[in-house]
Amino acid sequence: MLPEGALRTSKGIAVALADGIGSSRVSQIASAAAVRGFLGDYCATSDAWSVRRSAQRVLAATNSWLHAQTMRSDARFDKDAGYVCTFSALILKGRDLHLLHVGDSRIYRLHAHALERLTEDHRVHLSSIESYLGRALGAGPNVEIDYRTWEAEVGDVYMLATDGAWSHLDAAAVRDAIAQCGDDFDAAAQQLAMAARARGSDDDATVQLLRVDALPARDGSALQPQRQGLAIPPALGSRDRFEGFTVVRELHASARSHVHLAVDDATGQQVVLKLPSVDLRDDPDYLDGFVREEWVARRVDSAHVLKASPVDRVRTHLYVAMEYVKGQTLAQWMVDHPDPTLDSVRGIVDQLAKGLQALHGREMLHQDLRPENVMIDRTGTVKIIDLASAHVAGLSDTARERGAFAIAGTLQYTAPEYFTGQGGSARSDVFSLAVIAYQMLTRQLPYGLHAARVRSAADARRLRCTPARHLRPDLPAWVDAVLQKALHPDPARRQQAASELAHDLKAPGPEFLQTRSPPLIERHPVRFWQCATAVLAVAVVVLLGLRAFGH
Repeated sequence: MLPEGALRTSKGIAVALADGIGSSRVSQIASAAAVRGFLGDYCATSDAWSVRRSAQRVLAATNSWLHAQTMRSDARFDKDAGYVCTFSALILKGRDLHLLHVGDSRIYRLHAHALERLTEDHRVHLSSIESYLGRALGAGPNVEIDYRTWEAEVGDVYMLATDGAWSHLDAAAVRDAIAQCGDDFDAAAQQLAMAARARGSDDDATVQLLRVDALPARDGSALQPQRQGLAIPPALGSRDRFEGFTVVRELHASARSHVHLAVDDATGQQVVLKLPSVDLRDDPDYLDGFVREEWVARRVDSAHVLKASPVDRVRTHLYVAMEYVKGQTLAQWMVDHPDPTLDSVRGIVDQLAKGLQALHGREMLHQDLRPENVMIDRTGTVKIIDLASAHVAGLSDTARERGAFAIAGTLQYTAPEYFTGQGGSARSDVFSLAVIAYQMLTRQLPYGLHAARVRSAADARRLRCTPARHLRPDLPAWVDAVLQKALHPDPARRQQAASELAHDLKAPGPEFLQTRSPPLIERHPVRFWQCATAVLAVAVVVLLGLRAFGH
């Protein structure tokens, strides 16, 4: 699969090979369906998904289909006669190669005098002459696909081959074929398949060759082409015309961006224009954020995530056009509602959780969830805004940083794992959501400024969250327990998803309804150490008194 343009950027180049089992009359149907289905369906997956998720989701669906065909046929009584095949693939996206494999076909990297095997044969050997495939597509209702990735190098040559080919080929044969056929890799692969048959192979022999001729720049990002050639906008004022919009007024200004309310001249629709700061025009990561914000908004369909403006026209300047939400930020709502009811807080958390779930379902993390980045419109609908700091797995396949390790958000709302270098996950956004819930209920931050000072795992373990009931005695004890779990410094101890936190705040389970009071050191760490110090002081006085009395 050699797509062009944007599809090559988002999905890459794919080479796939499948080999049916020789004992099955329908194995050629299985292998053809596996390859054709994979190449077609992989391109249809969300471009926000990582290569690994996209490929494994497609292969899981293919495996289910193949297994279902076997169960509907006479082959369901004979494990050697079903819709079963091996599968091996290489995907080159950006500068990275991604390998997916199941079965006993192989993928090699060619060296000067050797073939480096990159895959493991999933074949179980019963004896020196008897063996069977332990893993293959269609062999069962579920399948485990091997996956690995590495950075490609210009000039590398890879060979994919079925067992009827690789068992009779070596590095010299591959090099000779490439030398004789030059850039005609189809001819070279054909020559290698014929060579395997000439050397005694009595099985179907299939060979594919891939050579890396060129790679994108190492310091480039997947979003860079989308902002290439776009100028930084000038300063705008009321009634200014800009890119088919008329500016109404400025909504917000900071050192990082300028936000204006504008009207689309063609439709009369109100939109929000977000313009980058001229002072940061040389920061590529910052400029990528502008492209990313609208890119994410166009791919997430949720009533609780800000949408991009439907206007899609040719641009000459770098800016973001988003829907206009008439309402107020959650930060202002908290000023207007200093003592909100638990029910109103639950309603806001529930809507924010739905917005986060929409992002997480596409392998995106918001990473900057805070009251200023939440809007509440006049109907009470809550929307997550400011998506410039979002981490997108599909874009990270080609970015310098594969994982979500950068601290992108406001420190007080950022989960401790970012500060320790562990990196973020969906549970990091859960932490930020819990901080907001705690702040709405108590007007305080759970860790004050201490969470932002964490630099090691030991620092994180020393964090102590002030119980919400110390500040709001009217809250049920289980609310504290739910929030304490979501705010745990260890992400593995938190709720797995934002929806789980929202559910716990509405319908707490038995773990939160226990009547046993937590230890004093957890409820009142300062008081615990005060008491411990007082007891030690009394003990010292008593011992000194006994010693004096003894003398």
